Amino acid sequence: MVRAVVFDIGETLVRDDRYWASWADWLGVPRHTMSALVGAVTALGLDNAEALRMIRPGIDLQAAYRDREDAGGGEYLDDTDLYPDVRDGLQALRNMGLRICVAGNQTAKAGDLLRGLRLPVDAIATSAEWGVAKPDAAFFDRVIKLAGAAPEETLYVGDHPVNDVVPARAAGLVTCLIRRGPWGLFWGDDPTVPADLRINGLADLPALLETAGRSPDALGEEK
Repeated sequence: MVRAVVFDIGETLVRDDRYWASWADWLGVPRHTMSALVGAVTALGLDNAEALRMIRPGIDLQAAYRDREDAGGGEYLDDTDLYPDVRDGLQALRNMGLRICVAGNQTAKAGDLLRGLRLPVDAIATSAEWGVAKPDAAFFDRVIKLAGAAPEETLYVGDHPVNDVVPARAAGLVTCLIRRGPWGLFWGDDPTVPADLRINGLADLPALLETAGRSPDALGEEK
């Protein structure tokens, strides 16, 4: 029985439009160019930071991040950055009596910004706050502690096979690939991705969990 659901952040709950647009503006390239390069590195199976290195070889990403923050062009989140189904979807899951958490590869500032949005969740954490990032197994050890349930009772929802589905499954969690964002859409129907569930949006989850009686075995039959 699934008792807790933990969500990734970027392209699962939060659209990355603002993030990549701000990088494009900072580096002085058209936003379309940035989007195309992110798509290219996605198709190649590379880390998305490679898109930035293609534009500016040798870039010190940490220094650039600090410079953007100092110049007032750093991270920012408000409700317009959320996918439209997020608040209602999270609330519907909470109404089922599930513990709902958020944990992804993000900065400490992103964690503060997310908490400021007052989402209907029980806890929010980021890799920077934990000092460990996906796909490291230690990240998913922290996910299990945050969820407060056994691994087989915890569903991890994310858009990235390598960062989300594969390591979460290795940690014993039930896994869900969400078909949105470049990674989720590119690999959404790839049979080699070992996801127990595949969804198009958060609104799909409550009915699937209810129909399956929140059973991991039954969830696997739904994919």
